[in-house]
Amino acid sequence: MTLTISTTRTDSRRSLAAVLLSRRGAVYLPAATAGATARPTVDGLAGVSLLEADLLERGYLMSAGLRQALAVLDTGALTVAGRALLADLDHALGADRDHSPLFRGFPETTPADTGAFYIARVLAHLFQKPRQPCVLCGTDGTVHALAPCAHLVCRRCFDGKDFSGCPVCHRRLDADDPFLSPQAPRPDADPGRALPERLRVLAHGGDLAARTADAGRELNTLLARTGALSPQDTDDLHTLLDSRDRTDLTWLPRTVPGRETKARLLAWLLAEPAAHTVTLPVAAGLIDTATDVLRLLVVRSGGDAGLVDVPRFAPVPRPLRRALLSVLDRLEPALAVEDMRRHPTAWKHAAERLHPFEYAERYPRAALAIAVLREVRLSDDALSERLRAAARTLPYADASGDRVRLPHWPARVEAALADRDVPAAVTLLAQRPGELLRRLDHLLRLAAENGDRVGEVLTALDKAVRKASPAVLLSALGEIRTRTAPEQHDRVFFPKGGNAKAHIVADERGPLPADAVARTVTVLTGELLRRAAARPPVDLAVVDAGLNGVIAPFAERTASRALVTLPRGSELPVPEGRTVRLFLHWMESAVSGRTDLDLSVALYTADWQHTGTCDYTDLRFRKDAAVHSGDLTSAPAPRGAAEFVDLDLDRLAAAGVRYAVAVVFSYNNVAFEDLDEAFAGLMVRDRPGNEGPVFDPRQVEQRFDLTGRVRAAVPMVLDVAGRTMRWLDVVKGVTGTHHAVHRHADALATLGRGLTGLFASGARIGLGELATWQAAARARTVVMRHHDGSASTYRRRDGEDTAEFAGRIGTPATDAAGTPDLGQAQLAYLLRGDLPLTGQAEVFALHPAGLDAGEARLLAASDLVASLAADG
Repeated sequence: MTLTISTTRTDSRRSLAAVLLSRRGAVYLPAATAGATARPTVDGLAGVSLLEADLLERGYLMSAGLRQALAVLDTGALTVAGRALLADLDHALGADRDHSPLFRGFPETTPADTGAFYIARVLAHLFQKPRQPCVLCGTDGTVHALAPCAHLVCRRCFDGKDFSGCPVCHRRLDADDPFLSPQAPRPDADPGRALPERLRVLAHGGDLAARTADAGRELNTLLARTGALSPQDTDDLHTLLDSRDRTDLTWLPRTVPGRETKARLLAWLLAEPAAHTVTLPVAAGLIDTATDVLRLLVVRSGGDAGLVDVPRFAPVPRPLRRALLSVLDRLEPALAVEDMRRHPTAWKHAAERLHPFEYAERYPRAALAIAVLREVRLSDDALSERLRAAARTLPYADASGDRVRLPHWPARVEAALADRDVPAAVTLLAQRPGELLRRLDHLLRLAAENGDRVGEVLTALDKAVRKASPAVLLSALGEIRTRTAPEQHDRVFFPKGGNAKAHIVADERGPLPADAVARTVTVLTGELLRRAAARPPVDLAVVDAGLNGVIAPFAERTASRALVTLPRGSELPVPEGRTVRLFLHWMESAVSGRTDLDLSVALYTADWQHTGTCDYTDLRFRKDAAVHSGDLTSAPAPRGAAEFVDLDLDRLAAAGVRYAVAVVFSYNNVAFEDLDEAFAGLMVRDRPGNEGPVFDPRQVEQRFDLTGRVRAAVPMVLDVAGRTMRWLDVVKGVTGTHHAVHRHADALATLGRGLTGLFASGARIGLGELATWQAAARARTVVMRHHDGSASTYRRRDGEDTAEFAGRIGTPATDAAGTPDLGQAQLAYLLRGDLPLTGQAEVFALHPAGLDAGEARLLAASDLVASLAADG
């Protein structure tokens, strides 16, 4: 089974104000003019009160500092600031788009008998004729043509007050069509309704100078990340870079550990030729591998820094060409060639832009590396003599024949593994720590089967872990610690790619010896604790047990842009509320033409047997347990189209449903990225039926973009019995057209079972575990806050090492002393930012709530991983 994960869009960059609003929860206002009063005016207070009400309707609160800063603005400045703030929030929530469902009275007016409704639609489509009686009711003079589809529909049979689309083809109707008589707008819902779980308090970030400084801090955070950035972080990186100056690079860090991030930074630095005298030397100093050069050439040509999409290379100006060849020339040729062979076709095309043989006398090692890659035949010409001369300077090079040959390390590793030669394989892999960890399972299996040579592997591992990246360490730890179970499970692979295909196959490996697994886990965990302990110590740390369901981020380059940044595989409780409302909005483009997206839900029993659906073919499941808003089949600009599905968790459980898998299909096979926009999300309704607006911004808990050259997205699975939501964020490969969820029920069951099994097995490190290790390594006292509001206190005991202390946190072995003042914590890992932390405490909070980025250093989940980077 093959699945794909969504990719990036090219038109989704946020403004600098929106970036900082999302990342820091901060609003920046113009500085007061000289001589202006700092006292609120009557008009200012009235305007701020209105703005405060508007923010509340979107699920946001205003801090006292922000309220005071807004109140002293003049009316014009307050109006501009308020409108800009609301526009940014509406865009993030999806509230800036029309969300009229097909049945305006959804869910009450959704037909109970979907079959009868479908038959009526077909009859109308086949037999209605102009100036004839309605074939359904026989009434003359009630048949009219609708805009824009020209279908003939009877006024009496189809209620225009309840339809926003043609009842025949379900295309969106012209809102000005006289046949359509929309209902009057519903009054706003009761302001006393519940605030969302994702509640955030917006703070005053200062004036525009403070905004520039904070933008620099956020930029430095992204540049320090060790792994690939998510699409949203990538967009934000470009926005933050555009706020910097290319002629003064004192803000630039000395190293950029993330390879893809570095490529984007280099391309930005070199995008302005007038600044090359400053940027070229700095850019050349940041490059330290051949692949860095290739990534730079790809990004500046409009391609992907992950080298998934390699476009036609743009011309390379002569100064840049010389700078890049000089970088290649200082690299060890054997390593440079090895890098080039990972992407041979791309490198051969790149070499055509670099003209290395024209500069063979000035940069002989660069020319030699590319000659080896291209298998250039040696003759008696001048170029061949230069290549032979360069080869003679390398003790490992062989230029005795008609080609220069260099040793090929990957081939030697594969040969050793194929021969089951553990000592040779370990010796070779020890030269590349990351590769040793990626092959650790294979090495341990061979070692256990080959005379119990596990000790040799662990000796090499003990040295390799010191240089491995934190992502590789965490991945290896999660994989190895689950390898003692004798029962067979599905294996799930997320290979790198533009759509990051996920493969689900049966696991045919035998289990590893328990002792080998235990010793390996000790080495890997010990290294993570050692790295965490190298960070500044603190007296008090707080960890929320609610983070145990959140997965430490992996494969972020394919994550969806979302309102709440939730790592793939994470499981969280569904917020209190009887009904979960899924929503979908899309808008056609000139490229896509008429496009029909369908929001669907597949329902399964506890053993993943398909028990029902709720989609355009079946608008109701068990009457009210699941209700669809109706199938719209077009989404013309500027309003687009929207669909909803209501899930009553109590009634679904009573009907025997355990899992509900949400799916978005492109019915007529239009790729999501061809649309002007497409997004979906989840609301939790705290009011029964259709009270309140169909789309209520306050009730939105998650909103995410649908992107990429894909036609089916599987964002989440709801565990009805457990009242939890697991964030999958994958897309499914489909072919053809006329997609319906029941046709994919078996494949979706394989997907749901495989991914929930993977993430629940412990094969992926949880953010709660990572937080516990960080807290145990850095703090003398750790407080664990539990789901029921209670807390347990753990103090490091005399003689207790970090591993023992970490193992005790979360167990009943607490310390008798009372709970300290949690507001004094310098390190906190929270589900919700509900602690009044100050003094620049380091804080991760899945939902920042009332945390102020000016008072505490807010961390993202990726920052927890990046903080464990190898020494040096």
